[in-house]
Amino acid sequence: MIIEKAASQLEALGNVTRLQIYRALVRAGEEGLPVGRLQEKLEIPGSTLSHHLKRLVDTGLVVQDRQATTLICTANYNHMNALIGYLVDECCADQGCDGPRTRVVA
Repeated sequence: MIIEKAASQLEALGNVTRLQIYRALVRAGEEGLPVGRLQEKLEIPGSTLSHHLKRLVDTGLVVQDRQATTLICTANYNHMNALIGYLVDECCADQGCDGPRTRVVA
């Protein structure tokens, strides 16, 4: 993954509303959610949702598919996994350990 792409995706997820949208779509699974249902679920205005969805689509984290008159939004799991992989691929590489030390942070 190119560092600029990772930075753009992380920047998109660095907004509270976009992170809420993305998490809702990740929870929804491969079927995704219609835009109207997503709006109801998160209780945000349609124009606000549209603005934030555009940013997530532009970074490749969300895919939209029109089914008749309904716009379905789905988390792009391939891009999500690539971003996560980019963040952890070289974990502890300079330390020579077997893997990351897991620490829960509240």
